Amino acid sequence: MNVIYTILADKRFLWLLFLINGAGSIYGYIWYESQLATTPSIFIPFVPDSPTASLFFTFVLLAFILGKNWPIIEALALITLVKYGIWAVVMNILSLIVLGDLSWQGYMLIASHGAMALQAILYGRFYKLKLWHVLLAAVWTLHNDVIDYVYMHYPQYPGLELYVKEIGYFTFWLSIVCIGIALYYVRIMKQGKNFHIPSYHS
Repeated sequence: MNVIYTILADKRFLWLLFLINGAGSIYGYIWYESQLATTPSIFIPFVPDSPTASLFFTFVLLAFILGKNWPIIEALALITLVKYGIWAVVMNILSLIVLGDLSWQGYMLIASHGAMALQAILYGRFYKLKLWHVLLAAVWTLHNDVIDYVYMHYPQYPGLELYVKEIGYFTFWLSIVCIGIALYYVRIMKQGKNFHIPSYHS
């Protein structure tokens, strides 16, 4: 295991990322507060996409801190973090192009969501994914797309309302790509090329 993965597996670094992702998840749910207030309760679990993705990863980190793997959560975190990390970066750049300006929060979202996608990929070698984990996570992810762009409970970005159909199409194929990434990691697991998080309680 090279120096990068040694740092990623260090308990102090895991705790740091755990706190960052936990705080980011809370901030994300607050960001969605106004939209959630007008969302029917049956759709609420599928509206705050990014904070739910980072919450999945927060639980992945907690498992790592405990020296464990929770593969179904790992599959959900991998697919949704990469998907919504990339998605938010693209949407904020599109907002900048359409509106000609972007608030400091927009630039902060670009940086933070880019980091979300990156951390999910970096920790991929520590996952213990099997095909059925990815398939279940894929159902969640594609179902979420249906809620967003069939029932129209997608994340609301100023100035992008005219492009909802195009955004929905992009989002669907982004989901497919991210599911493909998770399947790639399943292949790595089968080849025994994954790493193990140390058991800090042994």
